[in-house]
This record gives sequence, structure tokens and C-alpha cells, in this order.
Amino acid sequence: MRIPAHSVCTAIRDDIVAGVYERGGRLTEELLARRYGVSRVPVREALRTLEAEGFVVTRRHAGACVAEPTEQEAADLLEMRQLLEPLGASRAAQRRTDAHLKVLRGLVRLGQERARQGNSDDLRSLGGWFHETLAQASGSPALTSMLTQLRHKIAWMYAVDGPPDPVAYWAEHGAIADAVARGDGERARSLTALHTEQANAGHRLRFGSGADRAVRTDRVRNSQHPVNMPSLRH
Repeated sequence: MRIPAHSVCTAIRDDIVAGVYERGGRLTEELLARRYGVSRVPVREALRTLEAEGFVVTRRHAGACVAEPTEQEAADLLEMRQLLEPLGASRAAQRRTDAHLKVLRGLVRLGQERARQGNSDDLRSLGGWFHETLAQASGSPALTSMLTQLRHKIAWMYAVDGPPDPVAYWAEHGAIADAVARGDGERARSLTALHTEQANAGHRLRFGSGADRAVRTDRVRNSQHPVNMPSLRH
């Protein structure tokens, strides 16, 4: 069975974001194929996609390497998200489906419940799902794709502090969902702009955190990561 290149791409991207591969490190087709249990063909295709996304660069005499973004490039990502997240929320207020709204409200209820209980383990994932659903509700595949790439890159370049007040943080999610439900694009935009600005303040660059990356790398360096496992996110 031929493993789709997009599945290999997802697996490599996830490992880059997790810090398995250090910035500037070489990514050889042979080693990647062995790690993910695939042939070199989907690896080659995946590397081309990741280069287009900015996670990989091709260097003379070295081949494919993990990109080494600058601090300015990292700062630009937060600024881009500050502009695009509110746009997505405004569009979602006009284009969302009942299914989108049901998921948004379900995530808000679950997030608020976990926040009140002081259980923060799942809050970051729930927040990511909320914003991913909000982007999908915009009805714009191009915008959704851009926001998804931004989230991946921001997770790669930044460590994120949890919100100082999780209950208030999830109340903001609830207000955004309410504005989307009412079709109030301007309110959805303004609430999301403020929410994103406050969230951006909790981001710290990972650059220079070599020790932290080493710990993550040691944990997974010797493990094989077959991409045809059911648990893989697509």
C-alpha cells in the first residue's frame, strides 16, 4: 500500500514542531523513510511541501534541512495571526453552518467546565480546536489553510504560557461564539482581535532553548514513527 505524501508530510511537520529535528539539521530521505516506515518517494514529496510552507530549506551540498527562522520572521507570524484571526471570525459570523455552531458551543461548554474545575491539561487542545473550527466556519479554504499553517509555525517557534485566568479566557471564547451565532460580524471581529492580542502576549520565543529541544529529541530519537497508524492526525 502506498502511503499518501500528505500523511508523511503531517508526520514530519509534527516532529519539526515538537523539536525532534533541530533548526538547521539535515533531513535525509533515507533516514526519514526508515523512521516513518515508508518509501523515499512520499518523503521526497513531503519535503517539497514543507519547503513551500517554510519549515524546510534546501541547501547546496547539504540537501533538505530544517529552516532557521529569524526573530523578525517569528514576530511577523504573530502579527499575521492578529490580522487574520479576526477576519476569520467575521466571516464565520456570516457563513457558519449549524454544525459549526454546534461544535463551537460544545467546545466552549467543555472548556468552561474544565477551567472552573482547574483542570488545565486539556485547555490548550480545546482552544486549538475552537480556533480551528472558527477558521473552518469562515467558509474560506484559503484562509483556513493560512491560519492552520500559522498555528503550526507559531507552535514551533514559541512556547506558550497558559492564560492567567482560564475562566475569563474561556468566557472570551463564549462571547466570540455568541457573536458568531447572532451573525454579528463586527463584534466577532473585535472580540477576536482583543482575544488574539492578549493570547500573543503569552508567547515566548523558543530560540536558544537547546536544552529543552535536546530533552524532546532524546525522548523520540530512537523511536520509529510509522505514518500508517490510525492515531495519525491528517
